[in-house]
Formats: sequence, structure tokens, C-alpha cells
Amino acid sequence: MLQALIRTAWLSLLAALLSAPLLAQSPDAVATPPPNVPEFRAAFAGQTRAPEVLSGVDLKVEVVAAGLLHPWGLALLPDGAMLVSERAGRLRLIDAGGALIADPITGLPDVLSNKQGGLLDIAAAPDFAASGMVYWTYAKPVGAGLSATAAARGRLSADRRHLTEVMQIYEQSPASPSPAHFGSRIGFEAGGAVIITTGDHFTETERQFAQDLAKGHGKVVRLNPDGSVPDDNPYAGHAEVDSRIARVFTYGHRNVQGLHIDQATGAVWIVEHGPQGGDELNLLKPGANYGWPVISYGENYDGTPVGAGITAAAGMEQPVYYWDPVIAPGDIVAYQGAMFPDWYGDFLIASLNPGGIVRLEMRNGLVTGEERMLTDQGRIRDVDVAADGAILVLTDQDDGAVLRLTPAR
Repeated sequence: MLQALIRTAWLSLLAALLSAPLLAQSPDAVATPPPNVPEFRAAFAGQTRAPEVLSGVDLKVEVVAAGLLHPWGLALLPDGAMLVSERAGRLRLIDAGGALIADPITGLPDVLSNKQGGLLDIAAAPDFAASGMVYWTYAKPVGAGLSATAAARGRLSADRRHLTEVMQIYEQSPASPSPAHFGSRIGFEAGGAVIITTGDHFTETERQFAQDLAKGHGKVVRLNPDGSVPDDNPYAGHAEVDSRIARVFTYGHRNVQGLHIDQATGAVWIVEHGPQGGDELNLLKPGANYGWPVISYGENYDGTPVGAGITAAAGMEQPVYYWDPVIAPGDIVAYQGAMFPDWYGDFLIASLNPGGIVRLEMRNGLVTGEERMLTDQGRIRDVDVAADGAILVLTDQDDGAVLRLTPAR
């Protein structure tokens, strides 16, 4: 009787293993821990765990500036100077000679510095050399215990010590009691429109707002530089559409902290945090729904399914690529410099966990290989490319730094 029970149990286990969907991945993928949700099947080959590609490049790491308190965003100015945002609510200047100016830049609006909230991204306007305009995103305090992702712009003074003509151009609505999942990156299309990413504020209730076009949670929004709505936005131009909906470019996102806009093609790429598993690389289609929290390639942190535990649904977009386990993506940039010619067109993604830089080899809009680099520097929040082709990164630490990466000779 016992042998029969054991045999039945083994046959049941074997049947389950044979019927379980296999994860579409390369056998020579980057070595990582097992996926959190191994039963999920990728929608197409190469959507996850692409082959590991080792470029053989050794990186020389130089510290440009240290002593930064959890730096979050980096903006390169035309003369080689840099603006760095600190999550605590300070905007710092690194001059063209590489010196960190001790006194923060003044003139910022009130910033909520609490948990994941604070001063977030910073970007110089495309015409900064003439206008001196800079744009930033931040956690805005809104009433007692509430906050929202907001974006503003201002003119940097000639001595680069003050912001004037400060004007808010976006505020997420409704405000949230949760100081988590604010997003948020900001960037510019070649035609002048401003793209701003947000988050869902993490809670079980508020994550549902990512599917509600009238709520600012889990959205990518598109605005004119003054905050007005472009006429060619996907939900603009209809009398019945209110201004909150008209701002929406895409929806169904969880927490978008990486943004790259291809100035030649207009393509808008994002990377966003999944829950436990399911970080995503997405190519945005105007008006499209990216599924959160209806579909996900991850699970909740307690191991329970997200929603119905499905990865695909009608009318919802698939990610170009996803990670399980996560990389906790910060920012993303397409490398277009001269120092690493073999990487031209590949994506470099900042990783907060396990840390470092993730390089994605891209061919025809798909991922064909993955490499992990700079894994000894801890949490990397932002990544950018200097005019000479060097890679610049921010380390997200109490004693954070701007690092300059070049090929080791």
C-alpha cells in the first residue's frame, strides 16, 4: 500500500513537471538566483534571460565627486558642469573642473523627503545654453500626510547658485498617503514635448489606479514645456476628456524610474520596477495599456499572486524584456559615444539590486544579450553618457558619488 502511494505521488509530480510551462530563456543566460515565479512562460523567445554576452571590457572607475546624500538625478550641462539632485531635497552643482560646490542651489519649492520621496530627477532643457532652463521632478507635500509626484521648471542664474521663475508644470492627482513609488524621470522629445513618469504609490488600493485614466498613478504623461497638453496626445482633442486624462501618454505602470527618448526616431523607452520579479523594459506606444496590476511577470512580496496571477491579457502590452529575479532598475540610456564603440546602440541600465550596470545588447528593437558590470559599487541610481563617451553613474548611498567610467588601458 505504501509503495503504491509513493509511486502515485511520484507519477503526479512527474506529470506536473512535464505539463508545467518552461521559461523561455537561454541556457547560457547571466547567472542569477532562480526565478521567483518559474511557472511563468515568456511570451516570445528572448523576452527574458537572454544569452550572457561578455564584452571583455575592463572599466576604469574614477570618482568625480563624493559626499552626496543619496543622489538621484544627473543633468549634464553644455560646458561640462553637472547638476545633481539629492533625495533629501538639495540640488548640487559640480563645476566644469569637477569641483562639488558646497552650497546647494536655492529656489526649489518645498520637497517631501520621506522614505522614497524627495527631490528626484533633474534635466537641462534642450536649449539650456540660451535659456538656462532646468526641469525636475519631486515628491510634493500636499496637505496633512499626503504627497504627490510633481514636476517643475525654473531658470538657473548666471552664477548657477539660484533658481528663478519657478513654475510647477505637473502634479499627480489624487495625492497619496504613501511615501513610496513616486517614479520619476523627466525627458524631452526632439519636438519639445516633456515626458514625465510616475509610480503607483505601492499600496494594494492605489495600485488599482494605474488602470484609471483619470488618476495620475502608474502613468507616463506628455506635456508641453509650460504644462499644457499637446494637441497630438493620444487622449487629447475630445470635449468629454478632462485635462487629467488628456495628459496621459501610456498607463498601467507600476513604478517607472528609467526613461530614454531616442532623439532620432522619437522612440520612448522606459524601465520600471516590478514587485518580486517582473521588472520590465517597455517601448511605449501612445495610448497603450502596459497591464499593471492586471498582468505581471512577478508576484507580491509575500509570495502570493498579483491579481489573478496572469502574464497576458487582451488589450495589454507585453514588455520587450523582463527580469525575474529583479535588477531594481534606476535610469536607462542608449550608449551613443565613442569610447565603447562595440556598445553603440546598446542600453545601459542602472541597477539598485543587486547593483551595478546592466548592458542589453539590442538588435532591431529586441534584446539579444545581457551583461552585468560594475557589480562592486553597490546601488546605482542613474547612468548617463558624457560628451566624450565616458559613462557617468550615481551611487545611491549616504556617501554617494558621481563616478566616471572609461576603458581601462
